[in-house]
Amino acid sequence: MRIKKFTNYITEAKNLHMEHLEDSLFNEGSAGVGEAIRFLESVADMLSGNAGSEFGVTVKWDGAPAIFAGVHPDTGKFFVSSKSLFNKNAKVNYTAADVDANHQGGLADKLKTALTYLPKIGIKGILQGDLMYTDDVSTTKIDGKSHYTFQPNTIMYAVPVDSDLGNRIKASKMGVVWHTKYTGDSIESLSASFDPDVSKLKANKDVWFTDANFRDESGAATMTNTETTEMKRHIKNAKSLLNKKVAKVADAIVADSRLQLEIKTYINANVRNGTLQGSASGFISYIDTKLQKDVDKVKSSAAKERKEVVRKTLIEKLSRNTKEIDSLFRLHAALTSAKLIIIRKLESVKSIGTFVRTDDGFKVTAPEGFVAVDHTKNQALKLVDRLEFSRQNFNAAKNWVSG
Repeated sequence: MRIKKFTNYITEAKNLHMEHLEDSLFNEGSAGVGEAIRFLESVADMLSGNAGSEFGVTVKWDGAPAIFAGVHPDTGKFFVSSKSLFNKNAKVNYTAADVDANHQGGLADKLKTALTYLPKIGIKGILQGDLMYTDDVSTTKIDGKSHYTFQPNTIMYAVPVDSDLGNRIKASKMGVVWHTKYTGDSIESLSASFDPDVSKLKANKDVWFTDANFRDESGAATMTNTETTEMKRHIKNAKSLLNKKVAKVADAIVADSRLQLEIKTYINANVRNGTLQGSASGFISYIDTKLQKDVDKVKSSAAKERKEVVRKTLIEKLSRNTKEIDSLFRLHAALTSAKLIIIRKLESVKSIGTFVRTDDGFKVTAPEGFVAVDHTKNQALKLVDRLEFSRQNFNAAKNWVSG
């Protein structure tokens, strides 16, 4: 069975982020490079029709909020919850009164809708998904054609009014995309799988639902020889950069939790600034500025001296390894380049229109991204064009209010 104990399961369930493929380098060190390459090659094989069912791809729907629903193993009652389900003080909602006590604003309204209609589809166990809409579906003209539109987060989804899917959305009270299933005798012992079988759910006009599995019925996402050759070139480059010295520095970064966090924060800062590849000099400058602020914040001379020692020690440590750190950032960029070839291929297949609002109207955009899933190990990594989407998401205004 394709499951893994929840305590070892890294996903959004505990407010942890599923990781970007290329960040495996800084999450797992030198071993993570091998894992990232294995994922890349497996997805490419899948797109070429050569992979078995043990490997798959799901589409990242840009829904919000994340929602859990099903039968609570401790009480036997139907419930809905946000990500707080796995918190020490979990907010579990069995009734509308529970929702009012636990939440407020737009999140409360959406959870009440879910509590009203999701029992109708016969969920066994617990499902996790992304809520796409409740009462916030609009009718919008795009290129002169009427569409039902909903925008739970950054991306606006559009479905032609005169389509079968449009009719189903119009008739429904809510829409949700399920991506994870949990089973177990208690919340603490839940096991998770990435492949919920939504075909076993009951159809009901009040709830539009689907799974997140990537489907290419047209064959448009098949890798060409040119694309395969280009991807292999980037992978070969990544492998060549990982010599013994570079691998040692990568593993040292992973062993230092502060340094590991800082290098990933630096990468995200670069994304926000529109920069894809970092550098040793850029990272050292970033760290130096940040640690100097720590020095300046404290009042006493003794505290300043302690903070200054920390700053100097770390800067000196990094400065001794600039060549290897530069190689790590080049390796990170090579993995990203290989990933982007696959993303462009996956983006060529869309079942629902995706747009972003601009001052000039609507601009066609790609889906949020994809998730590569190894079903045998129940591991998953994000395939996201960070410059295209992640940077937008850092600053996106949500169409719902958390609470």
